Amino acid sequence: MSTRDDAILQTLLPATHDLGGFKVYRTLPHRERTMVGPFIFFDQMGPAHLPPGDGVDVRPHPHIGLSTVTYLFEGAFQHRDSLGTDARITPGAVNLMTAGTGIVHSERSPADVRPDGPALAGIQTWLALPDGQEEAAPAFEHVAVEQLPVVEAGGARARVIMGELWGAAAPTTTRASTIYADIMLDPGASVPIDAGADERAIYLAQGEASLDGLALEPQRLYVLRPGVAATLSSALGGRAMLAGGGAFATPRHVWWNFVHSSREAINEAKRAWKQGRFASVPGESEWIPLPEMTPKTVSYP
Repeated sequence: MSTRDDAILQTLLPATHDLGGFKVYRTLPHRERTMVGPFIFFDQMGPAHLPPGDGVDVRPHPHIGLSTVTYLFEGAFQHRDSLGTDARITPGAVNLMTAGTGIVHSERSPADVRPDGPALAGIQTWLALPDGQEEAAPAFEHVAVEQLPVVEAGGARARVIMGELWGAAAPTTTRASTIYADIMLDPGASVPIDAGADERAIYLAQGEASLDGLALEPQRLYVLRPGVAATLSSALGGRAMLAGGGAFATPRHVWWNFVHSSREAINEAKRAWKQGRFASVPGESEWIPLPEMTPKTVSYP
């Protein structure tokens, strides 16, 4: 839906998926919009607290043409991939996995957190790889929480996850013009949202916040009008994500876990996964089969 507000161009409502113990709220891709800058997938996981002995088990599955960015508010994931990576992510750190020509990975709750029942809350995004880099070699990068800069002013603390914001630059690798930040607002705090990037969006993940006096609802992605600066504030305290970057000149297609400018590249990835031609994840014997019917993540015209 659109709004007449000066700062907001579009409001994207989530598709909600109940995964049996926790919910996922997906605002990208959306029927009204596929991308914001390089961001082509935006999921909020939880918040949830799973039963004792339970855990998240995302079996090995493939990706092409994108980078996944996992960022947790609470809980932990153990990431394993076909490069041989075995890395634990905890709140405030970044797991950046670049698929390029193809990678396979799993994400599971670590064994040591399962007895008490794992907590889970966070954001997972996909960033489309820019023209000329869709066939990049697969790669994995972990950026620890202490490596990410935090800008503090007037009761607001903004952790820069990717790109450069408010005079601070994150060390996280970017392949396209990207801005991404976790903004934590104390009661009465505010922070300026600059107009620099081509495309920007605000997502209220927790608590309460408003943009130029307009109250934001949780689990909505508010796409900001290009060239318009705004102020994000909170009377009661809240947590919001700022995401965006340079606009892509070439459209991207999305089908299941595959992103590419070429539909044929996606079709070849389907065939390769079905025929077992992707590399395997060491230590993993399970996998997610190729969907026989249209998956939940599909390309929109």
